[in-house]
Amino acid sequence: MDGRLSFGGHVKAILRIGIPLIGSHLAQMAIGVTDTLMLGWYDVTTLAASVIGSSLFFVIFIFGAGIGNAVMPMVAQANASGETTQVRRVTRMGMWLAVIFGVLVLPIFVWSAPLLLGMGQEPVVADLAQTYLRIAGPGILPAILVTVLRGFLSGLERTTVLFVATVAVAVLNAIVNYALIFGNWGFPELGIAGAAIASVTTHALTFVVLLVYIRRVLPEHSLFLRLWKPDWEVFFRVQNMAVLIGLTMLAEVGLFAASSVIVGWTGTLNLAAHGIAIQVTSVTFMVHLGLSGVATIRAGSHYGRRDVVALRDGGLAIMVLSLGYSVITAILFVWIPEPMTGLFLSPDDPAREEIIAIASLLLLFGAVFQLADGAQAAAIGLLRGIQDVRVPMVMAALSYWAVGIPVALVLSTLFELGAPGVWMGLIAGLTCAGILLNLRFWRDLSKTVRYRDG
Repeated sequence: MDGRLSFGGHVKAILRIGIPLIGSHLAQMAIGVTDTLMLGWYDVTTLAASVIGSSLFFVIFIFGAGIGNAVMPMVAQANASGETTQVRRVTRMGMWLAVIFGVLVLPIFVWSAPLLLGMGQEPVVADLAQTYLRIAGPGILPAILVTVLRGFLSGLERTTVLFVATVAVAVLNAIVNYALIFGNWGFPELGIAGAAIASVTTHALTFVVLLVYIRRVLPEHSLFLRLWKPDWEVFFRVQNMAVLIGLTMLAEVGLFAASSVIVGWTGTLNLAAHGIAIQVTSVTFMVHLGLSGVATIRAGSHYGRRDVVALRDGGLAIMVLSLGYSVITAILFVWIPEPMTGLFLSPDDPAREEIIAIASLLLLFGAVFQLADGAQAAAIGLLRGIQDVRVPMVMAALSYWAVGIPVALVLSTLFELGAPGVWMGLIAGLTCAGILLNLRFWRDLSKTVRYRDG
């Protein structure tokens, strides 16, 4: 049993699942980084529009991704308990929820310009962002379906296929971006619209690849047999957990999206620099996100077996790995910020030096919040594994919005610190969340696992 594993044994088990899962997250992030890099080389105003447009898309996506993140621990628990029928029921109803969600949110993308103007964005930026979202918006449907299939495969600890599939489509995304943004190889020069076409193509292809894999390699689960048939009991169980997880994720991502809006009030150059710094920190955060996913999978399996010792020791291993990685990334942000931020801008851009200076300063603050962000991501992954999602949702929302945003607003406007003040607010909110969520998991762990009814 996992409860008899040494600390090193837990680390090996985590890395076995986690390395391909982290790799898939990094490859997924590479898609966004590619968009930012190429649009930054194309035009600074276009880059600023893509920051706002992709932020809005991501906020909506991350709420819907709560469906896949609800499927993951439920599948892991059912699989560990030998309930193969429950694995199928949970995944099917997750797909139902994904389709419903994707259809409901489409109008937001179609009429996004008035929303962005209402947030105080410049008209030219809002119009370009709407152009992007009207094309990329329909990609939300396959994107959310992918999170469900990802949750299913991760719950079964089949993470290698996620890595391979995501790397493949990331390469395709780069090729399509290069062709359509700049008009290379005889294709039309579409700018931000080209990036949107690449985005929707990537989401659709990822879904098809995972669909084919599951049908061919895992036919025993019969996920798509009588898919039309409702299973209301499981539907509402998945929905309830998905909403709570989605709200938790939305609270955090909304914090970062709101930070982009606040920085946008200070000017296009600051927003472009903020977008670059966010991309850099987001890339490094993908490792924390992968570790959080492993924490959910492993904790879900231990929870299914009611193995308190394995849950405790595995949780400690996750925390140590997260802390060690946070220290490494913090050193890099302090040591070489200019080379990392300079990659996102053309050498001929007249504003290059000013943007790099701002973005490099922001990375110094990013070195601090990586520590807190990693701690809260690991804790929330463990809590999801034992299906404790309601109280953590409240803790996260209060941390990000009752602490993070007010601090960002006060420091950036009242004290006139601008973008650095916003990043201080990020540090405050993430630190508060990290402390509360860790206290929630580690306090009276045995009682939590034994008596929680899920």
